[in-house]
Amino acid sequence: LVLENLGQTIVPDLGSLESQHDFRTPEFEEFNGKPDSLFFNDGRRRIDFVLVYEDESRKETNKKGTNEKQRRKRQAYESNLICHGLQLEATRSVLDDKLVFVKVHAPWEVLCTYAEIMHIKLPLKPNDLKNRSSAFGTLNWFTKVLSVDESIIKPEQEFFTAPFEKNRMNDFYIVDRDAFFNPATRSRIVYFILSRVKYQVINNVSKFGINRLVNSGIYKAAFPLHDCKFRRQSEDPSCPNERYLLYREWAHPRSIYKKQPLDLIRKYYGEKIGIYFAWLGYYTQMLLLAAVVGVACFLYGYLNQDNCTWSKEVCHPDIGGKIIMCPQCDRLCPFWKLNITCESSKSSLKIHTSSSVSLLVTLFLEFWKRRQAELEYEWDTVELQQEEQARPEYEARCTHVVINEITQEEERIPFTAWGKCIRITLCASAVFFWILLIIASVIGIIVYRLSVFIVFSAKLPKNINGTDPIQKYLTPQTATSITASIISFIIIMILNTIYEKVAIMITNFELPRTQTDYENSLTMKMFLFQFVNYYSSCFYIAFFKGKFVGYPGDPVYWLGKYRNEECDPGGCLLELTTQLTIIMGGKAIWNNIQEVLLPWIMNLIGRFHRVSGSEKITPRWEQDYHLQPMGKLGLFYEYLEMIIQFGFVTLFVASFPLAPLLALVNNILEIRVDAWKLTTQFRRLVPEKAQDIGAWQPIMQGIAILAVVTNAMIIAFTSDMIPRLVYYWSFSVPPYGDHTSYTMEGYINNTLSIFKVADFKNKSKGNPYSDLGNHTTCRYRDFRYPPGHPQEYKHNIYYWHVIAAKLAFIIVMEHVIYSVKFFISYAIPDVSKRTKSKIQREKYLTQKLLHENHLKDMTKNMGVIAERMIEAVDNNLRPKSE
Repeated sequence: LVLENLGQTIVPDLGSLESQHDFRTPEFEEFNGKPDSLFFNDGRRRIDFVLVYEDESRKETNKKGTNEKQRRKRQAYESNLICHGLQLEATRSVLDDKLVFVKVHAPWEVLCTYAEIMHIKLPLKPNDLKNRSSAFGTLNWFTKVLSVDESIIKPEQEFFTAPFEKNRMNDFYIVDRDAFFNPATRSRIVYFILSRVKYQVINNVSKFGINRLVNSGIYKAAFPLHDCKFRRQSEDPSCPNERYLLYREWAHPRSIYKKQPLDLIRKYYGEKIGIYFAWLGYYTQMLLLAAVVGVACFLYGYLNQDNCTWSKEVCHPDIGGKIIMCPQCDRLCPFWKLNITCESSKSSLKIHTSSSVSLLVTLFLEFWKRRQAELEYEWDTVELQQEEQARPEYEARCTHVVINEITQEEERIPFTAWGKCIRITLCASAVFFWILLIIASVIGIIVYRLSVFIVFSAKLPKNINGTDPIQKYLTPQTATSITASIISFIIIMILNTIYEKVAIMITNFELPRTQTDYENSLTMKMFLFQFVNYYSSCFYIAFFKGKFVGYPGDPVYWLGKYRNEECDPGGCLLELTTQLTIIMGGKAIWNNIQEVLLPWIMNLIGRFHRVSGSEKITPRWEQDYHLQPMGKLGLFYEYLEMIIQFGFVTLFVASFPLAPLLALVNNILEIRVDAWKLTTQFRRLVPEKAQDIGAWQPIMQGIAILAVVTNAMIIAFTSDMIPRLVYYWSFSVPPYGDHTSYTMEGYINNTLSIFKVADFKNKSKGNPYSDLGNHTTCRYRDFRYPPGHPQEYKHNIYYWHVIAAKLAFIIVMEHVIYSVKFFISYAIPDVSKRTKSKIQREKYLTQKLLHENHLKDMTKNMGVIAERMIEAVDNNLRPKSE
């Protein structure tokens, strides 16, 4: 109701305005020559926000009709800002006299009024409960090295807080009115007003908000100010120099090993930015443990690759060198010897890390909830009371009048229930179409693989003995895998760039009511698309390639034309690793180019267009104007980038144990790159409140649950771990084997089936110009009976043992890991007992403090009333003579 009343200022209908004298407009002031000043020219009123526009009267090309409308809308808007109590001061640009900077100041009364409306928590009294535990024992020196020096960034004083109320102003800890509302809070309040002030009313439909004015070009920019330059401190002694401190202790490369100054980040940029960097730092710590496990497993496999029995058999000239393999494509592909896959067979030796990483991810998610609860307490967002207003875009489309079922009053909505259903159907259809487009691109890559493999098979093999240095590493399978992965990555990035714009268009058409609804809707669309876009090719290699190939005499064909791909005798694990390496590495490089080079180049071009050395005389607001805007979605793309990486690390870690290490290196750089970008290349963001990371938390939990299934299936169906175990425990000894003890000897011969060359169909027969000579049989990767057997080319008993073992492994592994995950989730509460006690204790003391102050006021008032009543009674009882 208070907000409704505040909104009842005069908003003139532009059609009825006669001249600019109907408005209250800011006075123009000359720049006072102080480049570091954060105040109006009087030196007393602080600049809380800056609006920038281009003066239409000084443009070279002057479209009178359009420019006049824009000028009158802007004047109406600024007039209403003044009516809402804000104070404005306009200054022309030092470098370009067409640019006008409107500085906005919120006086004390306005800040108090809107602090109450927005339920902003403010200090009641100093708090002695939030004493942070210091490092202990022998770790004290180590933690001190990693922590930010407290003499440089001093710890913030802690307070008991409560939602501000004007009628209880005396209860709050107001030592200095100018410092009671910090700059971030002041900017947030002013932005709240700027987003809700009207500038036009047409047919009883109001248009309002600074975002709409900036989008329509009436204003060129709107932003709060940085407090100083990032390379040096301000000349103003009252400036806190927080930007300089953040650059020096957070964004500078020499601080890469230090902990992040989260409290200062939150104070300068707001809780929403602060919690992102807190989450990113916590996620990076989890990657450190996962990377140690992954590197240990990788080193074990690398150091023992020469001791692997089945790898020795593949590479041995008398075993692998004498095994003739069947052609892997029709007509053009030759017969080939098994030993040319010697290097890839060595690479397939890995200790799978999926179970340990799955448990680490569970611990990360559970402990992050606890850390998040601590931050909620420390940053006063435990009971965040913030009634989110409708988006201006939503309000502008509210033309349909309906009766509210609860209040039985008229209200406006943008479309009827039928119209909403149509919009949702169209949006879902558009998303589904783009997902089909991704699947079509994956099919195109598969066709490319099948076509190019034939070419590489015909061209690459020159030395059949497999001793050629190039052929030793560049087999037809490897060449096909690398080129297909590079093309797949290029297609992924192209589709990703296009779909980002399409997703925003779809979400705008859907017209969510609030900003949170808008971000959640866009999040689900973008993540669903990115999930299919980035992971589809990996899922194909992991779970489909080489699984449905038939056998040489009866192969399976794609589209009746292309013969299905086969894996190496060692499986498709190496190819999946190659795919993951190229996509993860390429994505990290591309993102860093976008995040670092593009803003730096844009700002560099901007500096070249300005007069040389002009930065010494340009004011703070003009320097900030020439920085890059952050964008409407803010941290959305940062979160999306990390969640996609989280998926790579968890979903496919069984095939690529070095994925956590690559992600760790990337994230260490990512934290500092994002910090450098925010402090040096971008305008200051409007501070926003946030309790948590929003919709990304359930998305991570869903990925963690899916990761158990994918890794279990990769181990079972993509790697050769289960066939090796089955052979070792069942088929290496009688009754199926000839060895007297358990061994892996003979594994390769046992897992390669025999095919009779005479049974080839005409179109499947190998290259007649092969140099292998005459032969009657060849081998292929499968578990089938040999020719001449009563069930020739049917699956043998080994195959059914392997299938049973794979299914049993998946069921057991999933149930065990899920049981441990749910036990961990149950055993670790989301809020620690210590934090819960602090929250309850602070709440109790705050209520007690407010209650005691209220009782004191009541007692004081009652005493005054009693004294006056006694005095009145005495006057009435006093004799008239007196």
